[in-house]
Amino acid sequence: MGGCVSTSSSTCSSRSNGEKVSPECLGINMFSRKKSRRTFSDHVIALKHLSSIPNRIFTNGKSRTSCIYTQQGRKGINQDAMIVWEDFMAEDVTFCGVFDGHGPHGHLVARKVRDVLPLKLMSFLQSVESKGNGSAADCSNENPESEVLDPDKDQVNLDTQRREAFLQSYKAMDKELRSQPNLDCFCSGSTAITLVKQGSNLYMGYIGDSRAILASKDDNDSMVAVQLTVDLKPDLPKEAERIKQCKGRVFALQDEPEVQRVWLPFDNAPGLAMARAFGDFCVKDYGVISVPEFSHRVLTERDKFIVLASDGVWDVLSNEEVVDIVSSASTRSSAARILVDSAAREWKIKYPTSKMDDCAVVCLFLDGKMDLESDNEEEQCLTSAALQSNHSGIAAESDDGHNSEPSLQRNTTVRSAEESDIYKRVIAEAEADQETTMTEDQKWSGLEGVTRVNSLVQLPRFSDERQGP
Repeated sequence: MGGCVSTSSSTCSSRSNGEKVSPECLGINMFSRKKSRRTFSDHVIALKHLSSIPNRIFTNGKSRTSCIYTQQGRKGINQDAMIVWEDFMAEDVTFCGVFDGHGPHGHLVARKVRDVLPLKLMSFLQSVESKGNGSAADCSNENPESEVLDPDKDQVNLDTQRREAFLQSYKAMDKELRSQPNLDCFCSGSTAITLVKQGSNLYMGYIGDSRAILASKDDNDSMVAVQLTVDLKPDLPKEAERIKQCKGRVFALQDEPEVQRVWLPFDNAPGLAMARAFGDFCVKDYGVISVPEFSHRVLTERDKFIVLASDGVWDVLSNEEVVDIVSSASTRSSAARILVDSAAREWKIKYPTSKMDDCAVVCLFLDGKMDLESDNEEEQCLTSAALQSNHSGIAAESDDGHNSEPSLQRNTTVRSAEESDIYKRVIAEAEADQETTMTEDQKWSGLEGVTRVNSLVQLPRFSDERQGP
């Protein structure tokens, strides 16, 4: 992938608090191979430098090649998070991600994954590259007269390295969440959809039901949508089979027969509406995993942009509608906001009695071009207002107010008598801690004509007398 981490500590130590911190320096803080073990306080200090890294955006706005936008739904605090990190490891590398939290602490899990997962992926990518370069050097030394290389074999080896890096980083991320002393992930979790773009190579890893699509020109020069990921939900046969083999149960409630959920073998909880996620440790022994699906795609000149979004968008808009909305946006820098606004309108039309889900969108334009600054004064004003809203920890309510339309109470995150107390604690924590292979027949689309419900139905209640499943 290029861009090895420097081992010079003097460069990092000379940084003052007001200066920008490079990814290389941050990599040393986070992933040093010194014998001394990294403490929790060191980890916190390193994360505090994230806001100083150049070319990294995670709140409503734009970068050189992308725009991002999120909007709170009607279920409480916004549990979606997103990130674009340009010059990730090297100048020609871009990292993008969307994370959709669920459960009482889902917003904290999503933010934690947003901040930590890119760093872990960077470390593992550099590690597998170092091993790969070392192996190649050994082979060339053993056969100095052999100068003929097999490009197909090299590409296979490269894909294997990238896959291993994604797998290991996701595994390490889930392990870190389990060990967090101040973040309860037992019944809270997050989806993740991440991509690394290096030149024309696109590497993707994902869990959960967020989705990525590619807008490309066909032979008739018409824009078409290509789905890049699979919505990893319990109604996929492969996912359901794994969960059942682990003694988990998969079934839908009578009042929402279209939504398959994951349940404990001994209790009708938690009712998780996805088959893979970070966190959710109450069902990790019963088939829910954090192992990502991985894919590699070589982009062409026909490919125009990529959209990553949480399921709040895909529940009401098709892949084709999303491509049409983004491609027809008045300015590229406003595309993500316009897409979220369109999803919000569709929620009101399709599900007038349901609570709109949070929406988060990343639009990455593959030609590397954005609007001229002179064309974006209005957009910059909107972005500034959105940034102020996001930094408050809780997104602003929609224009017509939180209680202006009827809503089904069953559409809340935790179906429990303790719901009110839980959300009071969640909101208080958020205010106090603002920065704490798809085959052709597997193409999976969002649920059509289904009233959207939350990922988690209720918290499990374990009895002291229960010794096992």
